[in-house]
Amino acid sequence: MKSTQSQPSTPVLLYDGACGVCNHAVQAILRSDREGSLRFAALDSDFARGTTSRHPELVGLDSAVYVRNPGQGNEAVYVRSAALLQIAAYLGGWWRLTLAAYAIPAPVRDWLYERFAAVRYRIGGRHDTCPIPTPDVRGRFLDTA
Repeated sequence: MKSTQSQPSTPVLLYDGACGVCNHAVQAILRSDREGSLRFAALDSDFARGTTSRHPELVGLDSAVYVRNPGQGNEAVYVRSAALLQIAAYLGGWWRLTLAAYAIPAPVRDWLYERFAAVRYRIGGRHDTCPIPTPDVRGRFLDTA
């Protein structure tokens, strides 16, 4: 599904749309998002392909990606544990407590992230297709794949 957005600089989370854990995480983020501006796109969406074309280091990456200022000159991407910490900072509130994880060196955080990612389908299951968002949040999803 395609959505036009009036705030092109609002952040976007790229996620594995077939992953049950990832979909549950997106639902938790939607419930916790006070601003209601974080947008979402599956890793196999047109939006993600456009982001990858601007950031070749993302090619073949199977990870959460937080895109700040998408499509702007100052666009920045954060992957793996850094993406999760960016989400926590964005959400604020008690989520900020998790920012203490910045004290852990990034290679260690990312190693832990990769270990969990390797078993995420066994933990949360796998969908054949990306679940369709409810009508009240559908406009926040940029998936077109």
